[in-house]
Amino acid sequence: MADALSLIAHAAATSATALDLLGCDLQQLPPDLFMLTQLTFLNLRRNKLTSLPAEIGQLTQLMTLVVENNLLTSLPAEIGQLTQLISLNLRRNKLTSLPAEIGQLTQLMTLSVGSNKLTSLPAEIGQLTQLISLSVGSNKLTSLPPEIGQLTQLRYLSVMGKLTSLPPEIGQLTQLISLDVKENQLSELPAEIGQLAQLTSLDLRGNELTSLPPEIGQLTQLTKLVVERNKLTSLPPEIGQLTQLRYLSVKSNELTSLPAEIGQLTQLRRLIE
Repeated sequence: MADALSLIAHAAATSATALDLLGCDLQQLPPDLFMLTQLTFLNLRRNKLTSLPAEIGQLTQLMTLVVENNLLTSLPAEIGQLTQLISLNLRRNKLTSLPAEIGQLTQLMTLSVGSNKLTSLPAEIGQLTQLISLSVGSNKLTSLPPEIGQLTQLRYLSVMGKLTSLPPEIGQLTQLISLDVKENQLSELPAEIGQLAQLTSLDLRGNELTSLPPEIGQLTQLTKLVVERNKLTSLPPEIGQLTQLRYLSVKSNELTSLPAEIGQLTQLRRLIE
């Protein structure tokens, strides 16, 4: 705590716009911190915070907030007052939900909430229309809200948990480059996945897929496809349309053969079966 108070005092004296309180063993945030309303960057990583006080909402100039590797179980509604935020990192906490006010962070471009205990995402997530990267790995999500389809600038989406399906609105994410939904409980993919025409990487490993939709053949920019550890009994002939594919892993399925169309994948450099 003494180190943190010294760093805060120095930031106040110098009108600093960045403050790094990494690993200061903080169990709560010192009140003086919230006087630093000029801050644009705040790193609280690797402390012992169980909550953020309502006063966090006073830091209205913040553009980057890192609270990774703490003990947070919830976020205050006042987080929604940080309307200049571009990057919010909440990885490795104990969050069970996100407040609806998260939807007020309309400048947000990167949101990382991996390794928490989230069982759902609020519908208001759809208001984050500037979002480019959304990481929700290692949580307990069973579904994604249909509002996810409003994130039309999204380029990177990672969700690891207990998803049993993807909403058809996933097809609206036409700027998506990377879709990582490994280690879930997906039994099928929506046909709308074929609308992700910019996708270059698709990771479906460790699910319960018994088939791939023929629309997979529309992903003509795909260079990496991982479907290992599923329950696939066959691959659709449309797989031959993925002419940019360089890496394909199909091991640990129930495949007895590969379709002849696999021979059309002339860019393929690695096939793991």
